[in-house]
Amino acid sequence: MKTTFLIMLFALLWAGSPAKEGYEIGDTAADFKLKNVDGKMVSLADFKDAKGFIVVFDCNTCPYSKAYNERIIALNKKYASLGFPVIAINPNDPAQSRGDSFDEMVKVAKKKGYDFPYLVDESQSVAKSFGATNTPHAFVLTKELKVAYIGAIDDNARKPQEATKHYVEDAVNALLAGKPVTTTKVKAIGCGIKWKNA
Repeated sequence: MKTTFLIMLFALLWAGSPAKEGYEIGDTAADFKLKNVDGKMVSLADFKDAKGFIVVFDCNTCPYSKAYNERIIALNKKYASLGFPVIAINPNDPAQSRGDSFDEMVKVAKKKGYDFPYLVDESQSVAKSFGATNTPHAFVLTKELKVAYIGAIDDNARKPQEATKHYVEDAVNALLAGKPVTTTKVKAIGCGIKWKNA
């Protein structure tokens, strides 16, 4: 019995771990081209004057996304003019979450007055390449698309006024000042992405 267990354990170790999906700090993200709620295709290369990007995987339906909605809008209002626009991406499969269909995205963006792209990741390939797991899940990128921060927007998902650590803002402020980002990775809090059934 013991020998069988050791053989099985050795076989598992020999097989190795599955290939890692997602970026780590310092990786260079690949650009993408996704459909915006206005029907136009958008890529990061379109933002010629950008100094970096705040990429947020987000959706219409998750309570955490709803709780962060105004904060995401505020991030764009604060940082787009400084060269760090928000790029929101909805990776949810509408077959799993009807409220995340493209038509519903258009309605939400109009109702909330989004002044930033809200893109649909129909194939979910962009979310997978980034390693996004939750909505919301934030990634701060430099102009060269180097990943500088991954994780939560701040430290209080439910009550913005009680947040004491503003991770995304701190990361962008550091980059704008030409300083290293001190907190580079924090666990994203939110709903799990609704992946397509294989």
